[in-house]
Amino acid sequence: MKKSLILNISILTILFTLQSCSKAIIEEEETGTNPPIDREVTYNQDIQNIMFNNCITCHGGPAPSQGLDLSTYENVRFSTENGNMIDRINDLSNPMPPDGLMSQSKRDLMQKWKDDGYIKE
Repeated sequence: MKKSLILNISILTILFTLQSCSKAIIEEEETGTNPPIDREVTYNQDIQNIMFNNCITCHGGPAPSQGLDLSTYENVRFSTENGNMIDRINDLSNPMPPDGLMSQSKRDLMQKWKDDGYIKE
């Protein structure tokens, strides 16, 4: 009886987790073409949040993955200007983050930030 109850709770926990993940993925999916961004994109307002939510887990802290620290404006700008940041976030076969492409709107913000000249504030 006890094993059955534990098993049922475990199954419910797994199902709830999967349902939550599915909902997040569906909400993140975008359909159609995004309208052009008609404002200046800045690091503080737009890019810093993208980095925090998608990159810092691996590329931050005392020992960042591949030695690439994306926790500061300077490092993100350098990686975008002189590295392959834009290519990697758009690469279907080898994307960053590695679990799949970020939403198109986030990738568009990154490109617009680059096009606008890496504005900080």
